[in-house]
Amino acid sequence: MHQSTHSPSVSEPTKFRPFAKLFALTVALAAVIPSHLFALGIRVPDQDAYATARGNAFVATADNPSAIYYNPAGITQLDGINARIGGYGIFLNDHFSNKGGASVNTINKLQGVPELFVTAHWTNLPVTFGLGVYSPYGLSVDWPDNAPFLTSPNFPKKGQMEYITINPVVAWKPIKTLSVSAGPTFNHAETELRFIPFGTEVNNFRFRGRDDDLGFNAGILWQPCKQHSFGVTYRSQTTMDLKGHADTRIGVLFPNPITETAETRFALPQNVTFGYSYRPNKKWNFEINADWTDWDRLKSLTLHKTVTGNQVLALDWQSSWMFEFGATRNFRHGWHVSGGYIYSENSVPSATFNPIVPDSDRHIFSVGIGKKYKHISWDATYQFAYGPDRTISDQVGFNAPANGKYSYISHALALSFGYHF
Repeated sequence: MHQSTHSPSVSEPTKFRPFAKLFALTVALAAVIPSHLFALGIRVPDQDAYATARGNAFVATADNPSAIYYNPAGITQLDGINARIGGYGIFLNDHFSNKGGASVNTINKLQGVPELFVTAHWTNLPVTFGLGVYSPYGLSVDWPDNAPFLTSPNFPKKGQMEYITINPVVAWKPIKTLSVSAGPTFNHAETELRFIPFGTEVNNFRFRGRDDDLGFNAGILWQPCKQHSFGVTYRSQTTMDLKGHADTRIGVLFPNPITETAETRFALPQNVTFGYSYRPNKKWNFEINADWTDWDRLKSLTLHKTVTGNQVLALDWQSSWMFEFGATRNFRHGWHVSGGYIYSENSVPSATFNPIVPDSDRHIFSVGIGKKYKHISWDATYQFAYGPDRTISDQVGFNAPANGKYSYISHALALSFGYHF
């Protein structure tokens, strides 16, 4: 817990000036992120280096400003004005091979997700305020032109989603051991899908669309005694009616693309996370979380095109769990080290498997180090993930070229910096 360092003699305008500057920085970051974000997968649970080092087992600890994402009730533990800014960068690779000898990897690129969190509590107020800017979902997968399954009109060559959330919250501590919080989420999404049916650039189709939607998040933090704390956090579903246009090029006889109005509906899930933290003494913090995501909402994507007709992508995703384990060891002079593990269940059934989201069970390991000073703190984390080989054998017809073996591996680095006014 941070302790307030403000002098009672400081004037109210002076006290609020740092928060005003941080608010302006938050708005500026929100304006920049949509044009530069390339996020990992569909769900992006890594929103802070310290939490990521603990395998994102942070719901029942939630003691820095990133609690706005992990469990907003936790910000009642922070006094004064606190800011935390950081980023999560990842290098990932999906690999495909089949019995015919084909072997391709996704086009490698470094992808990154920035985040910013600000909290404010004044001793004369019974509540704590927070504001977060982050990306809870995202997608960027790009297969090379020679991937054999691109001959199917149902499998995109490239899929990209940029999703940004601005999340103000208010947290209240009605009694010493209990905090509750909630806040709206203002969400913006942009997406791109690109196909090259028959495996040639002569025939291609690209859709781009965007939309905004409102949601909310909420949290509870209960600490009946110093050694034990329990947390629950909830994030509502959102539905993005992605509207834009499509460009379709058909063969060498029609080199100029057909541009038409197009749209699709993307149903993003609700999710809930339960956490328990055990702190036997000031040196150690252990936590375990169970994180459920309602992917059953995502049944299909229908691209409505005004000229060339509709296109339907069957998905039928399934709800899944992530089980997260983390530990932190605190040392003298503000140093700490953390380690974590996540087991993430597969959400994509074999019958509707699509290489643009080559999901599988994932094992994710992380380790991190950090230090707290009087006003400044920092954390740095390395994360390694792999997906055991997954064999797809039940695709038929146009989709048969997707039958084969898929594997996944990634390396990521997270950095976060905090400042306490």
